[in-house]
This record gives sequence, structure tokens and C-alpha cells, in this order.
Amino acid sequence: MPQSNHLSYIDTDKLRIAYEESGPADAPTVLLVHGWPDDVRTWDHFLQPLRNAGYRVIRPYLRGYGPTRFLDDDTPRSGQLSALGTDLLAFADALGLQRYSIIGHDWGARAAYIAASQAPEKIACCVTISVGWGTNTPDQKLSLQQSRNYWYHWFFATPRGEDELRSDRRGFARFMWQTWSPSWRFSDSEFNNTAASFDNPDWVDICLHSYRHRWGFAAADPTYDALDRQLSETPRIMVPTLLLHGTEDGANHPVTSENKESLFGAGYKRVLVEGAGHFPQREQPDFVIEVAMDWLGRHHARS
Repeated sequence: MPQSNHLSYIDTDKLRIAYEESGPADAPTVLLVHGWPDDVRTWDHFLQPLRNAGYRVIRPYLRGYGPTRFLDDDTPRSGQLSALGTDLLAFADALGLQRYSIIGHDWGARAAYIAASQAPEKIACCVTISVGWGTNTPDQKLSLQQSRNYWYHWFFATPRGEDELRSDRRGFARFMWQTWSPSWRFSDSEFNNTAASFDNPDWVDICLHSYRHRWGFAAADPTYDALDRQLSETPRIMVPTLLLHGTEDGANHPVTSENKESLFGAGYKRVLVEGAGHFPQREQPDFVIEVAMDWLGRHHARS
């Protein structure tokens, strides 16, 4: 019988990563990786279908979220994307995973792409949500619509933006949910159950650094210099990848994920989720699960 979902911890070189796990330890593994501003609760609808299909399901809290903590007070609280991808690979290695699939949303999608670009031999397939590959670099061309969508990136580069996030992190995150998914009517309990993760003492610093670094307003953690140089070339991903994107996404307009086929060399499919905003896995879980499960079934080798 599958194990019940429970909170566990494992150390990497930099982090004590908290994660929730369910399903048999010897089953094919799927990592569910959340985004910003979100946490592992975003995947609650996925647990039973994945377990019923015979998967082991693992949901880590990213650096700066929930119970995850840095091991050393002196480690830079970097939110740069290369750090997130490195964390994901280090987490899987710490667990002793030899082969696994990844479903990632938002920051989790970016981490999944980066991990897949660096260790394709370990990753059976990816499902990414709300973010296209090749949208990480500061010199990317942006439409006026997308520049407006990214207002908070540059707001965070100002003292006023920093003060706003520090003084009311939950209010800011709720505003993001509301404006990114205009047709979604989430409950207070759904938001509050996730917003508890934003009380992590490193959350604000990591959020600010992530968006400041992305546009050159903050220095990088030199630990990731070599990887950043590789990623600046947008390496081709040799892992079968399914992208799901809501047609009403107010964070990343669907046009930002168009025409990415040339960036993938082992199978790629893009599916639009009609009427969904930035959180399709929460807004239309049945549809997203159906499409994701089909992709996993076709590409995650069973043994």
C-alpha cells in the first residue's frame, strides 16, 4: 500500500530541504516543484492520481519556503535561477534518485528546464507549467504587454518595492494570485494554507534577489558563474518536455512560450489551458492532471 504523505528532511551541501513524500519507495519517482509565490500545496490535487498510477511522489519546498533552511548563515540568499536548478539536482542526488520525472510550475518550471539541460540522463521527462524555455536572459525581447506583466520585477529593484514586500508579504502574494489569474476565485483557506510558507525568514531576501539578479540589478552568487555562462546560451534540452500554459496568464503571456520547438531535441509539446491563468494546476486540475499523466505514461520508463 502507498505510504501516507508526510514531511521529511534531507541535507544537500547548502540546504536542509523539507519535502513531502508519498507512494512506495521503489516506484517510479515524480518530483513536483512549486513556483513563486506558492508552495507544495499547489500539487494537492495531483497526489491521489499519481499514487493510483503507481508513482512515488516527492514535493520539495524551494529555498526560502516553508521549513527549508540554509545550513550556513553565511551562504548568500541567492534567488538566481541557476541556484534553483542546482538545488533541484542536489536534492535528487541526496535522495539517491537515479532516474525521475519532474513537473514544475513557475520557478519550478525554470528549475526543471535547467536541471534537464544539465542532467538529461537522469530525467525521464518534464512537464512544465506557465513558463517557456529561453525566457531567462536579461536581454530577451519583451512586448509592451509582457513588460507591463513584469512590473513587479522592476518594482522589487526599488527601495519602495522592497519595503512593500517586507511589510506585507502575504498581501503582495495575494495580489499576484488575483491579477495573474483573473477568472480564478480561490478561497481564503487555499491561499492561507500556502502563504504560511512565506513566513520563512529567507523568503523576502530570496525573492528580491531573484528578480533583481534576473535583470542585472543585483550581483550573482559566484558559486553559479559557470552554470550561468552555460545557461546564457539557452542549451537545447534533450528530455521529452510538455509545456502547459493558461490562456489568461497575467504573469507570462502565452505568446512568451510560442515557437520553442527548436530548443528541444527529444520530444516537445505545448498545450494551452483555455480559461486558466497563471496557476492551471490549481484552477483546472482535472485537465492538467489528465494531460500530464498521459505524458508521464508515454515517457517515464517503467521498470
